Amino acid sequence: MCELYVKADPILYESRSRSLRIRGVVTTLRLENQFWDILREIAEVDGMTTNQLIAKLYEEVMDFRGEVVNFASFLRVSCTRYLAQKAGRQVPLRMVGAAG
Repeated sequence: MCELYVKADPILYESRSRSLRIRGVVTTLRLENQFWDILREIAEVDGMTTNQLIAKLYEEVMDFRGEVVNFASFLRVSCTRYLAQKAGRQVPLRMVGAAG
């Protein structure tokens, strides 16, 4: 099992920063290359650029939650949820055993 993880190309987990405009403010996001690739895929499926997708996700989470404590982490979780949905697995709304 570990070979699946340890033999991953190091470029996949190398971080890269991108600047983009969200709500009129230029901001920088730092994510691992693999997450940038997944966000690009999601954006292509939705007919958007990666920056448009990220701005839309920010708008939607702010409208729904009113705040985002760690937007980069939100994007990573969004990517894993997309992959689970793409694989045909049910995507839970909460963590198993989470309070609330």
